[in-house]
Amino acid sequence: MSEPNRIIRLKTVLARTGLARSTIYRKIAEGTFPAQIKISANGAGWRESDVNRWVEDPVLWCARTRQKQ
Repeated sequence: MSEPNRIIRLKTVLARTGLARSTIYRKIAEGTFPAQIKISANGAGWRESDVNRWVEDPVLWCARTRQKQ
């Protein structure tokens, strides 16, 4: 089965990760959490597959991200 590639909003990301809103944005700035993607003029969300990969293994996700840079 392929990974879901839906766009999920902040409320869902908070529920899945158990992190606080401020922690999510701090981790994005540090490069240790998937960044949002813009979905409209005033809206943004996350790829569900990126968040799922982060939840499975945050350390491995960070290592993969740094290798791509």
